[in-house]
Amino acid sequence: MLAGLRFSKFCTSHAPSKTPLDLKSYSRWFDYSRARDDMFKFTHTHWAPWTVADSNDKKRARLNIITDLLARIPYKEAPREKVHLPKRQAAGKYIEPVHEVDRVKEVF
Repeated sequence: MLAGLRFSKFCTSHAPSKTPLDLKSYSRWFDYSRARDDMFKFTHTHWAPWTVADSNDKKRARLNIITDLLARIPYKEAPREKVHLPKRQAAGKYIEPVHEVDRVKEVF
């Protein structure tokens, strides 16, 4: 139901980009869904598995897919030498100005 709502909302807001075939395919939604389910059922194997992501929220879907892919890659911490930073110079009379530019939003 939610996907149908998304499609109809998209269709009305992007009507010029919808072809007659797009509109016809909407009427066959459950036929396509059953075909997809059969495809998963008959082609999902241990060595070539399907992985499905909930994509109703595209941003969250992308982040979840990236997280899933990275979690599947074996990773071992690379050895590295300890870095010794030199002593920083004194600030003196320097005061950082407020720059009149766009800034990246600090989410994390």
